[in-house]
Amino acid sequence: MDIRYAYWNNKGGTGKTSLCFQSIVRYAEENPNKRILAIDMCPQANLSELMLGGLNNNGSQRLLERQGLVPRCSIGGYFQLRLPAPYSPPVFNAADFVTQPNSYNRGVPNNVTLVCGDPLLELQANAVNTLANNQIPGTNPWIAVIDWLNDFLDQVEEQFDVLFIDCNPSFSLYTQIALASANRIVLPVMADDSSRRAIQNAFSLVYGLKLPSPIYADYAFATKLAAAGRELPKVHLIVKNRLTQYMGAASAYAAVLRAIERDVDSLLMTNPGIFNFTDRDDGFVEIRDFQTTGVVAFAKGLSFSKLAAGKQTINGHRVAVKEDYLINAKLAINRLVAKL
Repeated sequence: MDIRYAYWNNKGGTGKTSLCFQSIVRYAEENPNKRILAIDMCPQANLSELMLGGLNNNGSQRLLERQGLVPRCSIGGYFQLRLPAPYSPPVFNAADFVTQPNSYNRGVPNNVTLVCGDPLLELQANAVNTLANNQIPGTNPWIAVIDWLNDFLDQVEEQFDVLFIDCNPSFSLYTQIALASANRIVLPVMADDSSRRAIQNAFSLVYGLKLPSPIYADYAFATKLAAAGRELPKVHLIVKNRLTQYMGAASAYAAVLRAIERDVDSLLMTNPGIFNFTDRDDGFVEIRDFQTTGVVAFAKGLSFSKLAAGKQTINGHRVAVKEDYLINAKLAINRLVAKL
């Protein structure tokens, strides 16, 4: 499994999960011979709910059923298994923790396998942090815990070709576990100043760039991963998400996006090794706001390619999916997937 994508930004509300869902499903449709593993590393588990049918098709109830199995069929269930054996993997069967979403939602291609998300991650976070920060002579507890997901992936390495991980916005330890198992980051941003700060923070958190004081360097994710001889994931794609169709070249929104591009240009010169691209234009893609089209697709747990234009019923309300908006949404996701 040479290709491992993590969708992450430490700012919430950038549309990360919706982009991840649409990317996975469209990538699977365009690559029917690729075996895809999706891992939902967000406690909110929205990606899992979408894949299992969305709000209108019992996605939440189906997720609860998976989490109610013994062992718990989710990433939280796997982590629960690891808590008593944090520093060396116990005997386990990865099949106990995976779900075939196509069995629940025909809108998801049958070449996609899912490890469901779980709110249990938040409850486990303190214990995981404590285990990672223990001082044990002759071992590296932090890297042993960071490798929990890698230990899982080692067992299924030959079963899948591509990995997609939907990460939590926080830089908690379970997010670090996810990023340490990826080799490519897809970073969604929006056209506002907080997104510019967030992308700067993301480079600090993952790569240890522009830390406010040298005192943080020894504790940085990048420092500790490098000390263990591990490679950091590279930024593969920056998604300018939720752009409005009225955003002209002189708008304030466009000015923020140009500032983000200048930041990336500067880093391409000073730290080219953190990117999977050498030309800035290759590393950006623009996505307009999906608006009602997105709301309907996600309520139904459908990719845009499976969504029909026209009147739809969502939560008892009649809404319209406009043909031109649906076409724009399909084209946008196709542009994104073409860069994966």
